[in-house]
Amino acid sequence: MMKRPLFYALLFLLSACQPTETTVADLIFVNGNIYTVNPEQPRAEAIAVKNGRIVAVGDNAEIEKWRVAETEVIDLAGQFVMPGFIEGHGHFSGLGYSLINLNFLKSKSWDDIVAAVGEAAKKAQPGEWIVGRGWHQEKWEVPLERQVLGYPYHDQLSEASPNNPVVLRHASGHSLFANKKAMEIAGISAETPNPAGGEIVRDARGEAIGVFEERAMGLINEAYNEYLATLSEEDKKREWQRAVRLAQDECLAKGVTSFQDAGSSQQEVQWYKEMAEAGEFDLRLWAMIRHRYPDIQNRLDGLPIINAGNGFFTCRAIKSEVDGALGAFGAWLLAPYNDKRDFHGQNTTKIEDVDAIARLAIAKDLQLCVHAIGDRANREVLNIMEREFKKQANKKDLRWRIEHAQHLNPDDIPRFRELGVIASMQGIHCTSDAPFVVKRLGEERARNGAYAWRSLLDAGVVVSNGTDAPVEDVSPLESFYATVTRKRFAPPDIEFFPEQSLTREEAIYSYTMACAYAAFEEQDKGSLELGKFADLIVLSKDLLTCPVEEILQTEVRLSVVGGKIRYRM
Repeated sequence: MMKRPLFYALLFLLSACQPTETTVADLIFVNGNIYTVNPEQPRAEAIAVKNGRIVAVGDNAEIEKWRVAETEVIDLAGQFVMPGFIEGHGHFSGLGYSLINLNFLKSKSWDDIVAAVGEAAKKAQPGEWIVGRGWHQEKWEVPLERQVLGYPYHDQLSEASPNNPVVLRHASGHSLFANKKAMEIAGISAETPNPAGGEIVRDARGEAIGVFEERAMGLINEAYNEYLATLSEEDKKREWQRAVRLAQDECLAKGVTSFQDAGSSQQEVQWYKEMAEAGEFDLRLWAMIRHRYPDIQNRLDGLPIINAGNGFFTCRAIKSEVDGALGAFGAWLLAPYNDKRDFHGQNTTKIEDVDAIARLAIAKDLQLCVHAIGDRANREVLNIMEREFKKQANKKDLRWRIEHAQHLNPDDIPRFRELGVIASMQGIHCTSDAPFVVKRLGEERARNGAYAWRSLLDAGVVVSNGTDAPVEDVSPLESFYATVTRKRFAPPDIEFFPEQSLTREEAIYSYTMACAYAAFEEQDKGSLELGKFADLIVLSKDLLTCPVEEILQTEVRLSVVGGKIRYRM
């Protein structure tokens, strides 16, 4: 961990004395059951806040010294308080768009999805694209009459929307479903070749059934982007702003006070910076910029951006990827899929291109964050990072990250610690994927290397947590429950190798201090202690002591960011 700035040392000296007129608190919280995530002072009753930062933590009597007539006082009445959750890997605008477009995260059958598209088609304007996300063929409860690799044919979807093109993205974001109209616009035929790193799923006759995996999605995305190009820039920005506001409200209502965005465009980075400087954020956003190497190599002027708008926006990382997702047969594996015997998954970005992005990250003093899910993908990324670190031996504490790190060869687990690579994982992915992981990988690989949080933590690796929203619901409580139980909270009732679970203290740390450290923000966030932002949440239950079955019943009563209440139940 980095040393605190001199400012915090001076502030500490001030807090040890009787407060003066200039150091009295703007806000104090009293009578709380406060878990600080600070090992030197893990529990407290009260907190004092001045100018958005914590100036004192202690018992009620200590904090009373900071109170004057003008100080706002919030009586917590014994409720549980902890640092605000930090979403360690999600897609911020994508979450917002999922709240605007059709959302299939809870859909139980293909028929449900077809029906929703049919209703949307009735309201759509001529030529308007119908967009949705969240379907997952492995989670449907009603068997399909016709299928290829568990995917349905497009026929019903095409009948439900014969005149409007439809694009429905898989929950993972690594495949999509298109109807006949969308495929016609994109020029898809039996002769259309598979692009490198992607596959058009076809039946035995060679006809596309409507599913496009990994890089093949670009064939449909190109047609959709041509449609978007017909919209005005003002309309596109207005819709983006609406999505961002919805995402922000959703996060705060679920106790997320900081969000690490795993892939923003240059345009989004500029808009986020403008929002932060205009005081339009109620939560803190940290972003990875994401473009192909040729599109970004000479266009990183102005980065990194750190703490724009008084700590509300930072962009100091570059995102890349080497493979796809397990559910869409896109995870790049060392050995073939157990249920697709001749297939090892997809290498979606050439290793030499990721190498080039790594060199760019070094040159621009940016973190490198690389999506890797399969064991081959994780090994390749560790190799890339190891090569670059050897060339840059004078540069220390780079905190490069592997995003997801879901399926590992056990031999590679110690390498994370040796290289100082952060495992940016998502607890909820484990239990969400549990119904099909053994089918994809077989029992041995699933047991020894799938979502190996305990093995990584015991090896001394920094493991951060999140949800990958909108791939999953942004709720930290659902991901926290998955992390400490390895159990699903929805059918089928599966406990996925519980020996890899974390304790509750470890799980909270993974969602607070570990995320802050993974973003070089541990001086400002992640715990409730002197000098840090007053970013905290008030919950209806004590996550450390409540019965495990009550974790999912916990309510977020308050979300506080910078000493201001941003959400109240």
